Amino acid sequence: MSTLDLAAPDRRGRLYWLLSDCWNIVRRGLTHYRRQPVNIAWQLGFPILSVLLYGYVFGSAMTVPGGGDYKDFLMPGMFAMTMAFGFINTATLVVYDSTKGVIDRFRSMPMAASAVVAGRGLTDLLVACAELAIMMLTALAMGWRPDGGWEFLAAFGLLLWLRFALIWVGVWLGLLVPNPEAAGGLFAVAFPLTMISSIFVAPQLMPDWLGWVAAWNPLSSTAAATRDLFGTPVGGGESWVEQHALLMAGVWPLALTVIFLPLAVRRFRRLSR
Repeated sequence: MSTLDLAAPDRRGRLYWLLSDCWNIVRRGLTHYRRQPVNIAWQLGFPILSVLLYGYVFGSAMTVPGGGDYKDFLMPGMFAMTMAFGFINTATLVVYDSTKGVIDRFRSMPMAASAVVAGRGLTDLLVACAELAIMMLTALAMGWRPDGGWEFLAAFGLLLWLRFALIWVGVWLGLLVPNPEAAGGLFAVAFPLTMISSIFVAPQLMPDWLGWVAAWNPLSSTAAATRDLFGTPVGGGESWVEQHALLMAGVWPLALTVIFLPLAVRRFRRLSR
């Protein structure tokens, strides 16, 4: 190789390095799961326990509007709940990297800030795919029988779309909270968010004011839309948001992404060195 070749500038553009940096962050995240199997065992085991607990323990005591099997009503809601709880794990991992100096190390390197944030998001999305697949296999073993075809794939995509949006909420919160213990406290926020929704009980069975709040919960839109796509629809309420659940299942995550993705990138860039 000549001296001229050694001195030649690297002609690969910014997009190449952005994607390369993002992939390196993804590989790092997946390597951590491989080297710490207890963490991924908990992440993947919790959804299974949740499906079994709510399906068998509470199933016989619940009423479905218009009749039908409660498991058919519950499963799409459980999938949505698992995607929602994922933002706590995202925030915990981000704050852990922040307190251990990993993020400062990234910021000292010639890496795009958006690549670090996007890499974290893509890693969590891959883990979410595994969580959903395991939950669905468990549900099938319990007797849940969804419709196949493109509707099934569309429902799977809507669930990942919700998780994608909440990733940026988790990244932003992870860059705000001071330590992993505080990130764990976010469960106190997530728990009422999932309870006051249509995940476990239809809003029309709640008191009027609480049913209105539950109907406008973004999780309710995703749960209702996926029930329709899986072929287990439930008689919807009379409010506009319930009648347009499929539309709102796309709009709510889009709004969250538009708000929190820029906030997460901006917060990363403004961290003190």
